[in-house]
Amino acid sequence: MIGRLQGTYIGNNPDGLALIDVHGVGYAVRVTANASVELTLHPESATLLIHTAVKEDAIDLYGFCNGDELSFFKLLLEVSGVGPKTALGILNLAGVETLRSAIAAGDASYLTRVSGVGKKSAERIVVELKDKFSKLGYGQGHEGRREDSDVLDALTNFGYSLDEARTALKQVSGSDIQTRVKEALKVLSGGGTK
Repeated sequence: MIGRLQGTYIGNNPDGLALIDVHGVGYAVRVTANASVELTLHPESATLLIHTAVKEDAIDLYGFCNGDELSFFKLLLEVSGVGPKTALGILNLAGVETLRSAIAAGDASYLTRVSGVGKKSAERIVVELKDKFSKLGYGQGHEGRREDSDVLDALTNFGYSLDEARTALKQVSGSDIQTRVKEALKVLSGGGTK
């Protein structure tokens, strides 16, 4: 089993998987949007925590920037009916903190924004994980934490990729959604932040 890769990010293969060169061996890894941004920003020092999924006809690698993402991914896999691709799609929806808060608050509709996650699947995820997150103190202030996702939605509606939107969002500091969208658009157009 592969648990960690450290090498050089050399781009994506035709299937969209990140290619990590480790001493001449190229590993194709399915990564979160957050990991994709990090790989792009620091290609020479690419480090990913890996979840290895073994199937009858394939061995798939899933890469994460940090242990928090990997732990959340593994927790999602414990939910009946959620496989690795669905779990990765959920992690691409928003940051781990936002997702935990949405689940702890019982917001199943938030998860239906992921392709392949219907109402019943989203409700199952909430039912199976809500108590775990509520006990850890997640769920309070849920609406405020969803703002990042709303800003990302706005930027992707303007035609920017999710990776571009995430990179720009990391550089803004506005207090409300509208201000943050404006600042992110300035960053994306090359104008920087205020």
